[in-house]
Amino acid sequence: MITLVDEITDRKGRQARGWLFFDAECRFCTRIARWIAPILLPRGLGVAPLQDPRVGALLGMKREELLTELRFLLSDGTNFGGARAVVAMAREIWWARAFVWIAALPGMMPVLDAAYKWIAARRGCVSQTCELRGRS
Repeated sequence: MITLVDEITDRKGRQARGWLFFDAECRFCTRIARWIAPILLPRGLGVAPLQDPRVGALLGMKREELLTELRFLLSDGTNFGGARAVVAMAREIWWARAFVWIAALPGMMPVLDAAYKWIAARRGCVSQTCELRGRS
């Protein structure tokens, strides 16, 4: 089990065998996190915002690095970001394993990485008028 306090002295007792870290300042990301949390929690996986000051210390990353993509951290210290985080998380959910198999097909990870980056670049535009549409 890992806690958000492995590197920090504050003891909130939030332990999990893995953590999904999301951008809490992004409405799209927050919506996804709220949807996935009840699926992950019974599997011993926690969900927390990237903005939590303990996350940067736990992952050894600066705030600017953290907020570029979704992060998934396992209790053994293995850390995934972006599309790889989504695939790693899918490994933990039996009904999502088909996504893992698709990701394992030759040439699929570059496609998934590109799709993740495309969505991430526009995530602030969900449910609102997008300033970026004209620039794509």
